[in-house]
Amino acid sequence: MFCIKCGADNLDTARFCRKCGEGVSGQQVAEESEEETRVVSRRGEDVEEEKRRKGEEGKGSEVELFSISPTLFFVNAGYVAAALGALILVGLTSAFLWNFVSVGVSVLVGLMLLLVPAFYHVRQKLLRYKLTENTLEIDSGFISRTTRNVPLRRIQDVTVSATPWQRLFGIGDLIIDNASEEGGKVVLKNINSPKFYADQLLGQMRRLEK
Repeated sequence: MFCIKCGADNLDTARFCRKCGEGVSGQQVAEESEEETRVVSRRGEDVEEEKRRKGEEGKGSEVELFSISPTLFFVNAGYVAAALGALILVGLTSAFLWNFVSVGVSVLVGLMLLLVPAFYHVRQKLLRYKLTENTLEIDSGFISRTTRNVPLRRIQDVTVSATPWQRLFGIGDLIIDNASEEGGKVVLKNINSPKFYADQLLGQMRRLEK
């Protein structure tokens, strides 16, 4: 290795010129270059590992576009009606029927009235409609859960239906014509803003057709 200052010949492993004492940088540059190569290589391996990990995590999973349950509007109205019924029952018993029915019994009967909307409340909360990139999933069941998958490519039509009472409160049903093996219609009942979710479903169906 020749010194860049005086031109003296030095050993390849020398760090300083034997003649003028100038630092010989060739070996250092080579070592730094080798170290940088190793760093770049490690970074490249890390990037590939990250891509592979993300690919494995994403494999078999789909993006969830929306997940909804039937509205609780009618359930809440049932709670109000049951509470009013319980108050009226206890009031009538206390005022007129206390000789025949004790107030304690009337209170118990009034509380039992609340079990009716409570039952529908639980049932509504356990029913989920989920739209992913390729399927419409319907999860239902209390003790045992059932999941029904409807491929979007098999859906022929989506219709929004609403009774006068439903229209009054912005609620409706989504009626889905299903051409899958099970066939028939799938009805998503009592959905808030049904047209919004129908548009999302139809939009995803059009994207799959492209």
